[in-house]
Order: sequence, then C-alpha cells, then structure tokens
Amino acid sequence: MIWRIRLPAIGLALSIWLFASTVVDATPLAQASATPTGPSKDLAELQQRDSELFAVGWRLVRGNAAFCKDAAPRLGLLLHDAGAYDDPAEVRRELGLKADIAVEAVAADSPAAQAGLTRDDTLLSLDDENIATAFPEQKPRWKRLVAVDEALAAATARGSVTLSWSTPEGTLHRATLTGVPACPTRFEVLAKGSKAEADGTRVILGHDFAAFSYPQNELAGAVAHELAHNLLAHRKLLDSLGRSMTRVRLTEREADRLAPWLLANAGYDPESMVHFMRHWGPVHDGGLFRKRDHDGWDERAAMIEQEVAKVRAAIAKDGKADWAAHFIREDIANGKL
Repeated sequence: MIWRIRLPAIGLALSIWLFASTVVDATPLAQASATPTGPSKDLAELQQRDSELFAVGWRLVRGNAAFCKDAAPRLGLLLHDAGAYDDPAEVRRELGLKADIAVEAVAADSPAAQAGLTRDDTLLSLDDENIATAFPEQKPRWKRLVAVDEALAAATARGSVTLSWSTPEGTLHRATLTGVPACPTRFEVLAKGSKAEADGTRVILGHDFAAFSYPQNELAGAVAHELAHNLLAHRKLLDSLGRSMTRVRLTEREADRLAPWLLANAGYDPESMVHFMRHWGPVHDGGLFRKRDHDGWDERAAMIEQEVAKVRAAIAKDGKADWAAHFIREDIANGKL
C-alpha cells in the first residue's frame, strides 16, 4: 500500500493546485526510453479521487473568478511529488516518472490540456530552470512541492511561464502558458479519512468522503459549500470574533446559501447542493446526535432551496449569478440566528 506523506497540523495529502491557459508554443524536443508498469490499485484510486476533485474545483474557481475580489492568474495542472510518498522509488516506477515533480491531473478543455500535458507527465523545467536542481528535496518532504507551486504562481503572475516535461514513454515537450483568472483556493485529497473541510486557502476532502460515490453534480455541491467558506473568509472571521456555536452555525448557513450561486456560475444546476444534502444528510447528519453548530440536513435543504430561487431570479434578470452584488450575508458579528 502506497500513501503520501501528510502535511502538518491537519494531515493533508500532498497535492497542489495550479492553473494554466493559452499555449504559445508546444514542440517535441526528443525521445527517451521509459518502462512504466502502471499504478497499483491503491495509487490509481488515489489519483482518481484527485482527478474528480480537481475537475469539480476547476469549474467552480474558474466560473466564479469574475466575482472573487482577489482572483489571480493560475496554471492548469494538479501536481504531486513522488518524493513525498512513503516509497518514492515505487511511485516513480509504477507511473513511469523521470523525476519527482509530476502531473496528477489536467482540467478538461483547459489550455494546459491543449498544450498536451496529461497525467503522469514529469515536469522537467520551469522557465528553463531545471526542476531537480532548483527544487532539491527538503525536510519535511512536503515543502518542495509548496516551493514549486509558489514559483509557478509567481511566474504566472508576471505574465507567462515556459514548462518542459516528459511523458512516461520518454517523449519530451515544451510549451509556454499564460494564466487565467481563478478564485484563490487549492483542492486536496487526504490519503485517509472521510471528512470535508476548508482552511481558508484549501478545500480538503478525505479519501473516503461519501460524495466521491455520488453523481458529479452532488460532489460539486459539497465542494461548493467548502469553497464558500474560503471565499467568505470564515476562518479569518471566526478567528477575530471568536468561535461561539452560534457564529459557527451562521457561517455554515452562509456557506450553504452561497453554494448554489457558485454552482450556477460553474455550469452546474444550482439545485445540486439540495440534491447532495438530501443524499448525504439522512445517513451522515447524526440524527438526534447531530452537532448543533449546524442546522439539520432537512432544514439546510429547505434553506438552500429558498436561495436557489434567488439565484434563478438573478440569472433571469442579469444573465449571471452575481453573488458579489446580490448575496445577503448573515449577522455573524452579532451572532444572531
């Protein structure tokens, strides 16, 4: 069994979100030999979870970029670091990697996909700087991928970044990509666990989170709820005001209500959050033993339905779900339900 080394504090599996756009050039460089064996069942399942979350998250952050005040250009790749797994050599062998920093997923229809980047390609250079030389192994091991992420973000913010990479079969490529606006959140899958949470900059799902087995639109509903926490800066707000049960409950209400706005702008039915709640709630919401920092799943579903009507009215009037202009926030500061 192969697991990724966890990030500190909240135990995050090591995947970093990057976004990409506009290919300026994409030319083959050379050929080399490769003998990938294919991922094991455990590794393939982990990659599939990453890809599912990536696909949903990309649609949400891209579709809502116009309404995020701090949207920024990003690149279109989900990267991972073979050196951050418990057996790096085995991961490199199974995936046919030529080095440690590799592509975990590429968003459909993104310019990164148009450039030809695909899962299990190995990233070799960034703006003609060799990745292995510029980003040596660090301790703890998760720090290297964070450094690569920061370098890519900085290059993209300047205008464009030139990447070179190798396929598992050994074909070398080079392309220049220009960032597109996206809301500021990364999406990560834990190697274990079944929770969903947001920490201000990331949406984090456990490997066994129930919605991975639901239709994609319902998974999107759950992800939109967590993304809403980040876009509304709930962690920062609670840190400054204090985490009373009432305030936490109000942030959960806000996230529930913003989710259908986010879904609509991403091309999902805004009702998807209601469908998720009705699917997930009866099994996972705790019944008589539910936490009272959340409303009950049935109450939440009814509240979201009311918000969906507002979303549809906004779209009918303006042609878009402009939550920056029309979303009404809860009275969190005064803690009033």
